[in-house]
Amino acid sequence: MLLTVDLERLDVRAGHRVLDAGCGEGRHCFGCLERGADVVGLDLDFASLRDASKRLRGRGRELDRIGEMVQGNTFHLPFGDASFDRIICSEVMEHVHDYRGAARELARVTKPGGRVAITIPTATSENLYLRLGDDYFESPGGHIRIFRPRELALGLAAAGLSTRGVGFAHGFHTPYWVLRSVMHLPDADDSAMVRAYRSFLIRATGSKLLDRVEKLLNYVCPKSLILYAHKPAVATSQPEPRQVAAA
Repeated sequence: MLLTVDLERLDVRAGHRVLDAGCGEGRHCFGCLERGADVVGLDLDFASLRDASKRLRGRGRELDRIGEMVQGNTFHLPFGDASFDRIICSEVMEHVHDYRGAARELARVTKPGGRVAITIPTATSENLYLRLGDDYFESPGGHIRIFRPRELALGLAAAGLSTRGVGFAHGFHTPYWVLRSVMHLPDADDSAMVRAYRSFLIRATGSKLLDRVEKLLNYVCPKSLILYAHKPAVATSQPEPRQVAAA
């Protein structure tokens, strides 16, 4: 399964409630479900949810866990405060204008002491695609900004989320999108080289050897960057010192 977030590093455990905000077809949802968590996926695109929601619900029943998907907006999450132990938001922030507002909503529904993983494309890969042509950013649903990690970390901090670590992923995908950009992105699927590389990516997901190779490439040309953040636990009030009566 092709995951951007390291679920071990996010510490997704059995019994956790997990939200995947911007879940698409639910890759991370299924991954969290297999680790014993109750999972809710949310996405604005109903077409992405149509088939995936049935499969997730069915797998949840098999595992006796909750697996649901709902259509919704990351800026107005339909959940109460402090609803989730873990939150994933993968490849969403580069598409929205008010990413700080989205971060505030994610922080709101995170339980005190909970953890959040937010992924964005690396600035290096995005600038590379931009040099190869405008199609990558001007296509429908394209990215509207190139993030610097510090920029996103400051936005998370303003929302009350403390960044504790950084990860990288999808070293094989950077050359893939370079190839798509070179082949003129709107028509790239007509290219035999693009189709061949896509077949390679599919094979790579099931190869332990290629997985190790990609982990090395993640230090050279990662496509995605992951920020792992925590929401501080509620501070406990200290008992006031007892007054000792004078004799």
